[in-house]
Amino acid sequence: MSYSKDFIRNTMIICLMTSFIAPFMVNSVNIAIPAISLDYAGTQLHLNWVVTIYLLTSAALSLPFGRLADILGRRKLFLLGIGLFGLSSLGCSLAFSLNSLIFFRFLQGIANAMVTGTSMAILTSVVPPQERGKALGITSAAVYIGLSLGPVLGGLIIQVINWRGIFVFGFIVDMIILILIFTKLNGEWKVADGEAFDYTGSILWASGLALVLLALSNLSLDPLYIIILIIGISLLVFFVRFELKSNSPIFAIRVFAKNTPFIFSNLATVINYSATFALSYLLSLYLQLVLGLDSSFSGLILLSQPVLMAFISPFAGRLSDKMEPRILSSLGMAITTVGLFFIIFLKPTTPIAILIVNLIFIGIGFGIFSSPNTNAIMSSVDKRYYSIASSTLGTMRLLGQTLSMATVSLITSAFIGNISLNSSEYPQVFMTSFKVSFTVFAALCIFGVFASLARGKKVDMDTPNS
Repeated sequence: MSYSKDFIRNTMIICLMTSFIAPFMVNSVNIAIPAISLDYAGTQLHLNWVVTIYLLTSAALSLPFGRLADILGRRKLFLLGIGLFGLSSLGCSLAFSLNSLIFFRFLQGIANAMVTGTSMAILTSVVPPQERGKALGITSAAVYIGLSLGPVLGGLIIQVINWRGIFVFGFIVDMIILILIFTKLNGEWKVADGEAFDYTGSILWASGLALVLLALSNLSLDPLYIIILIIGISLLVFFVRFELKSNSPIFAIRVFAKNTPFIFSNLATVINYSATFALSYLLSLYLQLVLGLDSSFSGLILLSQPVLMAFISPFAGRLSDKMEPRILSSLGMAITTVGLFFIIFLKPTTPIAILIVNLIFIGIGFGIFSSPNTNAIMSSVDKRYYSIASSTLGTMRLLGQTLSMATVSLITSAFIGNISLNSSEYPQVFMTSFKVSFTVFAALCIFGVFASLARGKKVDMDTPNS
């Protein structure tokens, strides 16, 4: 089905705004962690949960919501997700304790899972295949603009108002998106209308993944989490076995198991985000609590990475319509690896200029990787599987982000423990955990280069004779 230019433009605007606000909130919250700690005097572990609970919930629920969107309608789930995201943002701004803030971040994670499973599927359904890379590149740019403005605008809001102002801003943007969906986005895209929803598979997947991620985040705290990890892995094994027998699975394992570009492109996504997501979180703490810089100046320094990502990703996306995404994505991953490696050697006395050069390098690498990788994933499946492919991509991205934070939680728990962020001991023990974290991330990225190269050639399922 073809759509008018006006409809495509309106859909692009809505998806661009949606792609902007979620990463903006993530990076704003990262820069707000020190301010939140002053209000609630939380430990490193509790503060990690402000970030991790959102990612964990989103990762666990994206796949079930993607399948539900195919049955009930993608627009309907998209609308519900944006509405809940706005209301939970308002709840975060009114949080009266650290526990209540974590609860509202949990609700935000549920909302983000609804949006993740639908927005990319709607956009891919509307945009012609020959322009998909270009559209996904522009969408990636919106993500990186959100990442760029998160530290800067977020830091400014914290200084002028307080950290609660970040969530008020998120609420306002979400209400604007909600109005645009009501007035400009017509259609439901029910590609599985009338089919049954796999409740058992959804429960096995969500609970299994949540337990695995919970355990990985807390392994150093208590041996009990080893048991939780085993239970989580067991549930995921049962999930795979159940889905292979299900007539209406939430994830068509039999269909995707032979799709090499799909499998390795998603694996590359997990690895890339596992290695890079915690970067802004760790550097925010490094700049503010080790170097003693304020939040707005720290945000300006962190801006150097996502600005390059936003600038490069549309060109990389357009280029991926003409050449192999495998080559572009692998090159991007390799560049990112080099940038992460040099961050290992940062010290409290290292000139800020060296950090900025490293961030620029990582931004270039990530910009070259992201949109060609997304194009490879969405092009490798038939249009009836767009929601599942979109949900899988979102889940892999969120899984990578959660694993990145779980790695940080595990390392900081081992080296920092319950030492307060305001303690005089904190800078020294933090720098030890900082170096260990980036050593792990650089090693992950090296492995990611090979996973990216292993995906094979791009196959466009919407192109005749493909």
